Amino acid sequence: MTGDERTTDVEPALRSYGISVEAIDGGDPLDLTYMTAFPGREVHHPEIGRALNALIDRADADEWDPVRVEATVVRSPGDVLGTWHAEAEWFEALASYEISETEFSTRVLETLSHDDSAETEGEA
Repeated sequence: MTGDERTTDVEPALRSYGISVEAIDGGDPLDLTYMTAFPGREVHHPEIGRALNALIDRADADEWDPVRVEATVVRSPGDVLGTWHAEAEWFEALASYEISETEFSTRVLETLSHDDSAETEGEA
């Protein structure tokens, strides 16, 4: 299986976990844009978990080689809710039991940033 085939299959895997993929570039880093099913003020943490679990499961099955993942979460096309990322090393450390699932999740959540421009514009 070539690298291209391994990344081509990432989108259907994400979709099977309920992630509404808007755009994906399977390079290194893997750039992912997905539309949230929870368009509130903050990125929905369990939804991040589902996206990560799709990737972790593919890596565990040797169907994806971990790379840095840079995710953009949108409410609708062009309306960014926030961003997060996960380092390739974190996936590898999780797979080799060097870190726990809790530590992995904590690291990812520490990268989470929300787009405050929508709130700021509404207050002007």
